Amino acid sequence: MASRITFSLLSLLLMAFSGLALTAQNSTAAAYALEQEGKDQEAQAAWEQIAKAHPDDAEAYANLGLLEAKKENYTRAIALYRKAQALNPAMPGLQMNLGLAQFKAGDLHAAIRTFDPLFRKEDPSSADAQRLRILLGMAHYGLGEYAAAVPWLREAMHRDPQDLPYRLVLAHSCLRAKQYQCVLGVYHEILTLNAESAEADMLAGEALDEMRDHNGAVAQFRAAVRADPKQPGVHFGLGYLLWTASQYDEAAHQFQSELDNNPNNVQALVYLADTEIRLNQLDHAQPLLEKAARLDPKFEMTHLELGILASQSGQNQQALRELHEAAALDPNDVQVHWRLARLYQAMGRRQEANAEFSKTKTLTKAADQSVYARLNSQNSAQSP
Repeated sequence: MASRITFSLLSLLLMAFSGLALTAQNSTAAAYALEQEGKDQEAQAAWEQIAKAHPDDAEAYANLGLLEAKKENYTRAIALYRKAQALNPAMPGLQMNLGLAQFKAGDLHAAIRTFDPLFRKEDPSSADAQRLRILLGMAHYGLGEYAAAVPWLREAMHRDPQDLPYRLVLAHSCLRAKQYQCVLGVYHEILTLNAESAEADMLAGEALDEMRDHNGAVAQFRAAVRADPKQPGVHFGLGYLLWTASQYDEAAHQFQSELDNNPNNVQALVYLADTEIRLNQLDHAQPLLEKAARLDPKFEMTHLELGILASQSGQNQQALRELHEAAALDPNDVQVHWRLARLYQAMGRRQEANAEFSKTKTLTKAADQSVYARLNSQNSAQSP
């Protein structure tokens, strides 16, 4: 009799456990069904119920993380993925989702730490390996680690010869890593995909300028203008190269074309003003410089040019203010101190003039910046 009672109790317990398992499976299936139907809010509530009832259910936390990532709540998603990871480190897809959340949250160092071991486990020819190459390359690029980005992106592009957008990123990485032959090699690859890529022409021009091939750089920027005259920076880049070669008439035309595309380009305003001064069009220069000063009062060259204009029109006190402002912004600009010395000399202030002339002897005139450096500083100034 006792054995029958014991058997009956065991049967009841097994039925109860089976019922609980079926309930959990049904709940999980229902949560997945809600996700498939795009009912994210209801799916989240379902997964939260499962996690509450089963705190050791890694699947629930992983799916809650995925739903938070879809809402771009990446910090919350990362915390949930971490919780799932602690419960089941081998869950398929979990590490990739964690890395993607870290990448999108801007924690690129953490993303690299997550992606790198994942890549080492992948078949190099798989789609996931290719995706990881691009993600690792872009993470290094985003950190400014351009030399580290190059091999990842180069291998990714080797395996996908038709990928134009990331090939452009590779060219940018090569340029920033000072691998100029790499830039030119990628440029020729880009031409096979898009024979008229203004951005690629500009990159090749910047690389040639860095390699001291001025004529080649000018030719590339001319090609970029033909390919897309609306490309940001294209006219400024060509104008700057012409300006460094003292071809002021054509440089002025290019700076004006840049301003037609973007009236608030500070560098184009200031360099156009400089060319107008050199061409003795002082009245044209003044309003350009005043606008540049309003847009960016910290651009040293604006104050230098305003000082030159003021001194040429006999406004010595105004010239002093502008030149001192320029000197404060860039104490090592020899031209500023030379202009100050000449102004003090004209005002009969011999002691101050001598002091400024002495400064010019300890400074050497810097070579004109490369077009890459000018365009890069322009992009940095315009970034939010």
